[in-house]
Amino acid sequence: MRNSSTSKPIAACIHSDGCGGCQYQGMPYEEQLKTKQKLVEDLLTQAGMNPKLAGTICPSPVQYCYRNKMEYTFGNTYKDGPLTLGMHKQKNFMSIVYTGECQIVPTEFNDLLKETLVFCQEQDYTFYNKKSHKGLLRSLILRKGVRTGEFLVNIVTTTQSKFDSAAFRDRLLALSFAEHIVGILHTINDGVSDAVNCDEMDILHGRDYYNEELMGLRFKVGAFSFFQTNVEAVERMFTDALALIPSLEGKLVWDLYSGTGTLAQTVAPKAQEAIGVELSEESVAMARLNALQNGLSNCSFIAGDVLKVLDDMTALPDVIIVDPPRSGIHPKAMKKIVSYGVPYILYISCNPKTLIRNLPEAMEAGYRIESFRIYDNFPFTRHTECVCILECGESNEQQI
Repeated sequence: MRNSSTSKPIAACIHSDGCGGCQYQGMPYEEQLKTKQKLVEDLLTQAGMNPKLAGTICPSPVQYCYRNKMEYTFGNTYKDGPLTLGMHKQKNFMSIVYTGECQIVPTEFNDLLKETLVFCQEQDYTFYNKKSHKGLLRSLILRKGVRTGEFLVNIVTTTQSKFDSAAFRDRLLALSFAEHIVGILHTINDGVSDAVNCDEMDILHGRDYYNEELMGLRFKVGAFSFFQTNVEAVERMFTDALALIPSLEGKLVWDLYSGTGTLAQTVAPKAQEAIGVELSEESVAMARLNALQNGLSNCSFIAGDVLKVLDDMTALPDVIIVDPPRSGIHPKAMKKIVSYGVPYILYISCNPKTLIRNLPEAMEAGYRIESFRIYDNFPFTRHTECVCILECGESNEQQI
């Protein structure tokens, strides 16, 4: 049973004792919000900053079944134990906990996980051992278009033994919701790194992307493209964030760390031009397709490292939007970004620690925090999103 309101959770997830995915299972949602707000406020205080927060933490519109992507790992729970599939165990990266009744993913993800595990157990497949670097099975990556209902399944293996991809495909296409599975993929990854890399990909069924709708636009999202995890929550956050910029009319906007181009394409109808910069070539390719299908001729994307790309940019922006990964913005890139002196920088962050680490560079360049708000886009976990609007001005009295 699920409860999508902001009331107390019905019960803690049955996997919460072992799974390392959620930290606040069993905690009333209101208490989760207070805990998260205090965590961010404490980080600001420790950094010697005291911005006036724009209201209390904004709750997620949904608390259950909200994740549109999960990356599961094959392994075992204990040494020499049977094959399992799920999340890393708390405080034990080598152990895997089965999570077939997870509360924060679509129910179909649980069904796909169970069916995949049973299939692989029946085939007597081995999992890839991170120490010995031997074995077949590595990961199962599931993605869903929340607004379109489309599912994308990607199983990642090595080439150390044969994987019966046709039988795997047929097994999944026998599920009750198979008509909504738009793609089944088999990715080959023979690297020794634990990261999911693609040496080769076979499309076993359908296509290698799913469709999503966000901010009134339609997006193709590739198998390895970045896209926001909680669609309902991020749409509200983006709407609030963009409203903090006084005007976009006739402006040149840079969207740095742009992913599949959500923000760049959202501002393009109002701006003179929007340029997105993203390291992932696959995400940039998808962003270009998305701009084309959304009829946006004044929106373009550049593939490359932000710092290197900025060195080659000639026209100066009027507004800069940044939405970096959890690692934040490299100090050299941050210094370059604030050096342009644009009136407004919109900083959206999924990691308040790295956001706060980047802020002193902006303040030294003459910026002040005009608005700072916390968003809970990841219920039951300790993670938050923060939206910060930096205004170029002479006074930093509220900040330090």
